[in-house]
Amino acid sequence: MKIVKWLAIIIAVVVVMFVLIGFMLPKGYSVERSVVIEADPAAIHTLVGDLRAWEQWTPWLEADPTIETTFGETTSGVGASQTWTDKSGGGELIFTQSSADSGVIYDMSFDQGNYTSTGAVDYKLVDGGTEVTWRMTGEMGGNPIKRYFGLMMDSVVGPMFEKGLHKLKTAAEGLPPMEQEISAVDPAA
Repeated sequence: MKIVKWLAIIIAVVVVMFVLIGFMLPKGYSVERSVVIEADPAAIHTLVGDLRAWEQWTPWLEADPTIETTFGETTSGVGASQTWTDKSGGGELIFTQSSADSGVIYDMSFDQGNYTSTGAVDYKLVDGGTEVTWRMTGEMGGNPIKRYFGLMMDSVVGPMFEKGLHKLKTAAEGLPPMEQEISAVDPAA
């Protein structure tokens, strides 16, 4: 009987410590990855600035083939949107900023708005091309268990961003020179 009592005390102490430590963890998380692409920002924007082109480079469909995407009335520019359903519920993405020179910023929500984040794909001219940075930030709130998940976001989402940026690099560098020239002259093309 003493063993059961001590085991219960040890489990209770571990649970309390787990929760207390959870309250001390950061509320927010941040994930960021970058790659240099040998193309100008306007050419890259043809793939990033239109949600219909995201299938060519984002890694999500490869990771979860059950994803079904529905596009909003607009798929490029501010207000462009898409929703999706998948095995874990789905979500929504809306462009809040879009520029052929600097990239896109978007709001994203999962689980019917219970989890929200802000994401961006930024362009910056550098020697050898354009540095493209894909980033995401979000808040995990006051729930200590969610804060533990926040600690894991970089190790879970980061590799997906790396894979997506590699695919974006391949797609952008594979654009025909004519399309790259047209994009540089007319970012809406």
